[in-house]
Amino acid sequence: MAEISAQLVKELRERTGAGFMDCKKALEECKGDIEEAIVLLRKKGLAKAEKKAGRETADGLIGSYIHAGGKIGVLVEVNCETDFVARTADFQNLVKEIAMQIAAMNPKYVSIEDVPPEVLEREKEILREQAKASGKPDHVVEKVVEGRLKKFFEENCLLEQPYIRDQSMTVKELIAQAIAKLGENIRVRRFVRFQLNEPL
Repeated sequence: MAEISAQLVKELRERTGAGFMDCKKALEECKGDIEEAIVLLRKKGLAKAEKKAGRETADGLIGSYIHAGGKIGVLVEVNCETDFVARTADFQNLVKEIAMQIAAMNPKYVSIEDVPPEVLEREKEILREQAKASGKPDHVVEKVVEGRLKKFFEENCLLEQPYIRDQSMTVKELIAQAIAKLGENIRVRRFVRFQLNEPL
């Protein structure tokens, strides 16, 4: 097996925030291919995050972000398990990044589960009608609706949105990375976004 250089491990650590041994193992597994190692660590991060998903998040922070010279403002509540983690720079930075994401991308809901059933049904109906109007046969219509619904979730649900600083990952994956690094369950509980002169 090729010897993995400390420089390569350092670079992977900087790019992923994962621990030294995790980075070394990932690079060994991927024969020194840093891009493959990033994908592997991301998958492991999601797996770690899923294991912690059931744990209670009783602490956290409320973060704020004001954008465009005071024309857009966001308040977001992000929960973690302990005050210790809530005070870390990594957690505080995550909260700030999420607030910036909300300011930039204007999601309506935190997750897919938060979309009210009547909104979902109305959206499906609109998409069905559009697909039929464009002449799609019935057996294709549902597939088209499914594909467009995914787009609807990406636009309207914070966790499904591509992360503004790295479009190759979603906000959900960004949070999963933080969970893997900080060792606690983290969840976005709620947010509110104000835009100057928007209709009430």
